[in-house]
Order: sequence, then structure tokens, then C-alpha cells
Amino acid sequence: IVVNCAGVGAEETVVNNDDDEWHRVLDVNLLGVVRVSRAALPYLESSATACIVNITSVAATVGLRERALYSASKGAVDALTRAMAADLLGKSIRVNAVAPGTVDTPWIQRVLDSASDRDAALRNLTARQPHGRLVAADEIAHAVAYLVGPGAGSTTGATLAVDGGMSAVRV
Repeated sequence: IVVNCAGVGAEETVVNNDDDEWHRVLDVNLLGVVRVSRAALPYLESSATACIVNITSVAATVGLRERALYSASKGAVDALTRAMAADLLGKSIRVNAVAPGTVDTPWIQRVLDSASDRDAALRNLTARQPHGRLVAADEIAHAVAYLVGPGAGSTTGATLAVDGGMSAVRV
């Protein structure tokens, strides 16, 4: 099992992120998945139950303001997941992704701590979640556990949204 979960955030627009920032974020968020998967493939090929799960984001499929670079990097991981699933199917290696919404993580806590009005910032983040709260990290872990488990043996090339409805529900 390989879970590609490392990533960095990026805020701002296409205009405001310079080329160095684009290279930095794509290097971690996209090429990190490529490098780790490539290194693990010889080991995965010898397993009867091999699988890779890539962590992408709701930002890959839903336009979010001032998240152009982050969205592009996670959209690339989403597309890469399907391409890898097609390439590795013949080797019995399943490849899937989990696409979280806004997850209550240390990064989000740092964003909130740096806000001029922490309560307002939390209300704004929560308001974009149709189910009315931030996604819990353990909800992402449970989704990954499902995708790597025997119950998902026929699931490959899929992206499981764990986003509180952000990608599919309008309330």
C-alpha cells in the first residue's frame, strides 16, 4: 500500500503566484506523487493486493477563489490517478484517490490563527461546507482504509469525495 499524502497549500491567483511558487507547489503536490509511486512500484508489483491512494482535493474539481495554483496541482493529481490506474491495471495494482473538502488540520489552524478575525474566518470556511462543519482528519483516514481494503477490490481509477458535499450538493 502506498498513500501519497504529502502536499503544500497555495493561495492567490494566477497573477499573484510567480513561477518559483508554481514550481515549488507542483514539485511537492504532483511530482511527489510521481516520485513516491515510481519508487514503490517494484515492491507493489510483487503483491497480490497492491494499491496506491493519492490524496487530491475538492479544489481539483470545484473552482475556489484564490486557489488557482493549488487547484491546478490537485487537478493534475486527480488526472494522474486515472492514468496510473489504466497503466497499472495489468499489473493488478489498483490506483484511487480521496478528494477531501476543507479538513480540520494544523494547516487550517495556522490559517485561522493568522486571520485578523479568527471566528469570521472559521465561519467562512465552515459556510462553504454544505454539511456545516470542517471535515475531520479521521474521516479521510477511513476513506483511505476503505480504498486499500478488500471491500474495494473492484475499485480502481476512482476518486472518493470526502468533502461534506462541496463537489456535489448545493444548499
